[in-house]
Amino acid sequence: MKKDSKNKNLYKYLIGIDEVGRGPIAGPVAVGAFVYLKPEAKKYFHGVKESKQLTEEKREIWFSKIKKAKQDGLIDFAVSFQNEKIIDKKGISFAIKKALATSVSVFKIKPEEVMILLDGGLRAPAEYTNQKTIIKGDVKEQVIALASICAKVMRDRKMIVWSKKYTKYGFDKNKGYGTSQHYEAIRKYGLIDLHRRSFLQKSLI
Repeated sequence: MKKDSKNKNLYKYLIGIDEVGRGPIAGPVAVGAFVYLKPEAKKYFHGVKESKQLTEEKREIWFSKIKKAKQDGLIDFAVSFQNEKIIDKKGISFAIKKALATSVSVFKIKPEEVMILLDGGLRAPAEYTNQKTIIKGDVKEQVIALASICAKVMRDRKMIVWSKKYTKYGFDKNKGYGTSQHYEAIRKYGLIDLHRRSFLQKSLI
């Protein structure tokens, strides 16, 4: 058991949380959760950077390493999604909170055994009393950086799959973000189910 220097509470597992997809105009929001199961896991990921500092190719390389570590029982991870319909109906903050709670619950670890480190303004469910929100946590904490890679890779893969169905929108290139080419496609071909209407009302006037 480890001890957090601030609140002196004991914990067994360290979990990192990060979200991806807050800003796109199409597709889901994703929340990644990453947990070290063995002490040696940290050394296994020495030199990792958060997802925004990595190319798509390097993210895929790190993700392969993450999956191998999971197979070896060193770590576990989970990524949960909330789709554009929930985002439009309930708001992006609600969608992120719901995805976060789902991701953490996958591990089936007792809340009292966990310390959770979260990026930015994220908060875990209240039953996780040992938690810290860290500004730019994905840069400062390895476990959050790894969560960000899991969320980013899995969300991007979804957008690539949808790009094959909706070929006119370039989702394999823009991943649902509001690039000039993406807006041009919307004006030319109209909206599809993947688009977040609440994010587009003003920008398309």
